[in-house]
Amino acid sequence: QVQLAESGVGVAHTGDSRRLSCAGSGGSLSSYATSWFRQGPGKEREFVAGLDWTGGGAQHADSIRGRFRVFRDNANNATYLQMNRLKPDDTAVYFCAARKFGVIVERLPTSYEYWGQGTQVTVSS
Repeated sequence: QVQLAESGVGVAHTGDSRRLSCAGSGGSLSSYATSWFRQGPGKEREFVAGLDWTGGGAQHADSIRGRFRVFRDNANNATYLQMNRLKPDDTAVYFCAARKFGVIVERLPTSYEYWGQGTQVTVSS
């Protein structure tokens, strides 16, 4: 089974650009739909962006569309979230998740079998 490990960001300022990485091990991400979720303080975990198992079919949440972009690099067995024009509202713990042979991008966290440990993104004004 695949294991996921997020890395990147920490603290950023409003307007900054940053990239999150999610490295896969123990399995090839090319067989998984992969998505990013985030959970802000006192909030439920919410879908951010994702790809189907082919690496296509990109979907982005309305709150980040036009600012964030999800993509995958099969050679490095990793998926990425490019975040531009960061806002304080983007402050959250960001998680990557995987669902084997996911044909479509599911937006419910319960649809995903594998999760990383999360990485903190804090955006100051």
